[in-house]
Amino acid sequence: MGSGDRPHNTRPRRHGSSITERRLAGVRGRPASIQAVTPSVEARLGRAAKGFRAAHVLIAVIDLMGLGYVWTCALTRRRDSLLRFSAATLVVEGAALVIGRGNCPLGPLQRRLGDPVPLFEVVLPPRAARAAVPILAVTSVVGLALLAVRRPPDTDTS
Repeated sequence: MGSGDRPHNTRPRRHGSSITERRLAGVRGRPASIQAVTPSVEARLGRAAKGFRAAHVLIAVIDLMGLGYVWTCALTRRRDSLLRFSAATLVVEGAALVIGRGNCPLGPLQRRLGDPVPLFEVVLPPRAARAAVPILAVTSVVGLALLAVRRPPDTDTS
């Protein structure tokens, strides 16, 4: 086959260069052997930080459920008191993000309590976590706009 019995269009593989091998080597660039010895951030969180994280997760779940309900009502043209509550929670969350300049205003309190990991980074990779807020903000604005445009049909038959 020629020089080194390798096709001309392939390069020799370097050790540890595949994505799988890098993932097996460790998260965030730390070797797996260090990770096994170092306790995770969650294991080191104090009681206040764990309680705050649980409350923060609850707020996030309520916001996501509210977003889903806003979209459901926008598409089905349904209107009720739960919709008003859901829309209000999205508006309050949006105002909080404006106050926090795009970051959750609970972040500084979370760090003060000893939890350095932003909430979205607990469940998402860092790049996806950074993209989550803008994506959810646009999704919320579009859902609320659809509510305004897609009003319930008139049922007045007089």
